[in-house]
Amino acid sequence: MTNYRHRRLALVGIVATGGLLLTACGGNDDMKSMDHGSKDSSASAKATGTPAPGGFNDADVSFAQMMIPHHQQALEMAKLADGRAGDQQITSLAGKIEKAQDPEIRTMKSWLKSWGKSVSPSSGGKDSMPGMDHGSGGMDGMMSEKDMDRLEAAKGAAFDRAFAQMMIDHHKGAITMAEDEQKKGRNVTAKKLAGDVIKNQSAEVTTLRKILDRL
Repeated sequence: MTNYRHRRLALVGIVATGGLLLTACGGNDDMKSMDHGSKDSSASAKATGTPAPGGFNDADVSFAQMMIPHHQQALEMAKLADGRAGDQQITSLAGKIEKAQDPEIRTMKSWLKSWGKSVSPSSGGKDSMPGMDHGSGGMDGMMSEKDMDRLEAAKGAAFDRAFAQMMIDHHKGAITMAEDEQKKGRNVTAKKLAGDVIKNQSAEVTTLRKILDRL
């Protein structure tokens, strides 16, 4: 009986010791996971701090400087859909454009800042671009003030048709600029965004043409 009690106590001690060891191991694993997470967060923060790593050239700078106001006008057009559009698909597409292009504007501004360049091309400087009179439609696909006034005054089906046609022309201009960046640009991140513009806006042009066909 005494031997049995001793064996039982010894077994309980072994189990308890094993439990402590498992707990200790688990604690180490947890700490490793926490360390790993910290490293990931640090790496992510570092990546965010360098939005467009690597070399760049004048084509990259011009692409960002021109695409920012181009996107800004697309946002102005998209915001006009609220309360004016009659077609649900137009309203949905306008929301999609806002969601996609607003972050891209912030991204390109951060590139220019990290490159030591102004958001707008300096007048007469090496970064200045011909046809930068946005209101007159000098840049590819840009609408004139008259175009924007006409869109703002339209409602229902008239707005839907004007929006679809104007956004097709606007997108085609952005696609041309993005294709030029892919040919002449140097920065890998900028060229990647240009590829996204080509892909996404080409798909939206197809959608807009289908909407026009049924309006």
